[in-house]
Amino acid sequence: MTVLVTGASGNTGGRVARQLADRGVEVRRAGRTSRTRFDWSDPATFGTALDGVHGVYLVLPPGVADPATVLTPFLAQARRTGVRRLVLLSSSAVPFDGAVGAALGESVPDWAVLRPSWFASNFTTDHLHGASARRDGEIVSATGDGRVPFIDPADIAAVAVRFLTGEAAARRDVVLTGPRPLSFDEVAAALSEAIGRPVRHRRVTAPELSARHQAHGMPASFADLLAGMDVAIAAGTEDRTTPLVEQITGRPPTSFHDFLTATVRPGAAGTHG
Repeated sequence: MTVLVTGASGNTGGRVARQLADRGVEVRRAGRTSRTRFDWSDPATFGTALDGVHGVYLVLPPGVADPATVLTPFLAQARRTGVRRLVLLSSSAVPFDGAVGAALGESVPDWAVLRPSWFASNFTTDHLHGASARRDGEIVSATGDGRVPFIDPADIAAVAVRFLTGEAAARRDVVLTGPRPLSFDEVAAALSEAIGRPVRHRRVTAPELSARHQAHGMPASFADLLAGMDVAIAAGTEDRTTPLVEQITGRPPTSFHDFLTATVRPGAAGTHG
């Protein structure tokens, strides 16, 4: 069995590829610079990437306003080449799209859409929050007292692998969370403890946050989108948990504290690698 992994250098794709390989599954890593060339802007690369593939882990390119524009030609090629299983990474902040589900159902026999909560690794990598924690000793948000059940990307990957290997029932909209919602104040306190130096949560308004993003070179439309997500968090849209990580993998999701313990070096808000 061969599984195509897009986004194989990313937060979840790399972990999916490694976990599949550990199980003896042949993994085809696809990207612009990988051995198997894959470029979302060039559908001509889809055929070679999908040739002989049984399953696909699909991470859409960032900043796409209408996912159907890139997803539709890819799914058409997947159908032509006989792909059997497909796992699409989405987000809990994005409502399940019935049209996407219908398109998946028409293209592959078994599929799942994973909608994880916000990544715990946002605070330990070069993500906006991780970068500002390292550079300025602060996390800047418009989330107020809103809480998020941050999830370890390794848990997302573990769920994806169960679907790709047929160990979990397919055709599901799967909302994945960590074990406990945390406010950004609590996140800052946990980071401070983990790295041994103060990190604070600086509260700003949504317009202020958008302006901050734009000052760092982000397009206005995307900056407004991210600021709007913070407003949604402040309103409580992410303040929930689901039991699906444990139900699917057989083990509870990693807590934010345990993620930091395993990931962060004392003295710097960075990772082990």
